[in-house]
Amino acid sequence: QVQLVESGGGSVQTGGSLRLSCAVSGSTISSYCMGWFRQAPGKEREAVASIYDISTGYADSVKGRFTISKDNAKNTLYLEMNSLKPEDTAMYYCAAGKFRCMGYLPADWGINYWGKGTLVTISS
Repeated sequence: QVQLVESGGGSVQTGGSLRLSCAVSGSTISSYCMGWFRQAPGKEREAVASIYDISTGYADSVKGRFTISKDNAKNTLYLEMNSLKPEDTAMYYCAAGKFRCMGYLPADWGINYWGKGTLVTISS
């Protein structure tokens, strides 16, 4: 059973930075499309960023501010978030799908596994 556990969320001020991590067990992330999704209160879940091998993709709202990466040796996914804005406030979820994704994955198509989320709160 594949398990995803997020960490690194917290509360920062506008303009601050956070680094989210997602530790994966039960399978190797190198064979999965890995992604970060977020859901703000009262809003639909939004795809933030995705990665497969060296191919990455981002939502327009985070391009230039967020960076997705992974360490296959540690079986861990990361999301570096800079220049944070209040509208980035949300629960952030790590996700994995057993397929190759090229560029930005705009929705949870094919996602098989989800973490429980880590809360990010940005104050103005």
